[in-house]
Amino acid sequence: MKDGDRRDDKTAASLRKHRCASVLSANVLVLNHNYEPLNLTSVRRAIVLILKGRAEVVKHNDSVIRYPSGEMAVPSVVRLSQYARRPPVRVKLSKKSILARDNYTCQYCGYSGPGLTVDHVIPRERGGNSDWDNLVCCCVKCNIKKGNRTPEEANMHLQKMPRRPAYIPHMGYSKLMIALKQEEWREFLLPFVRER
Repeated sequence: MKDGDRRDDKTAASLRKHRCASVLSANVLVLNHNYEPLNLTSVRRAIVLILKGRAEVVKHNDSVIRYPSGEMAVPSVVRLSQYARRPPVRVKLSKKSILARDNYTCQYCGYSGPGLTVDHVIPRERGGNSDWDNLVCCCVKCNIKKGNRTPEEANMHLQKMPRRPAYIPHMGYSKLMIALKQEEWREFLLPFVRER
């Protein structure tokens, strides 16, 4: 075997290993025994749950994992074998949840890149509260332009009015936003999404 062939074999093996690692770290939607969405986990963790008999596959991915004694379709959605009791969780007000609610997009100009912050629609110095109905995602440029004024005074218009976001009882809001972007998971998520 020539040195070039060995290098090609090592490169191919390295690429397979990297591809397998990225597949194993992909997200899987975890459902409670009653099909209520609970969490997102990795493919690796989902496979462990399946092999231990703690979960069953509800929906497969298009990918396949091959191992020495066979192959396995990659799970996309798993359901726990037993019901997991968890108290309902309310969406917590935080910068991360405000940015997620507004899809990481400035609510004044539509910018959606790095450097986003949170703006008080009615400034705090003018009696504005730090709550869901007064905080929006904003780029630094618009935040400086608006300053300590209302959007009307600054001649700026909101793309949509801020409000308390939809939520799922057990899943965190930022995970919900990630999950809702997966078309194959929407059928499991939408029945549990609630408004205020």
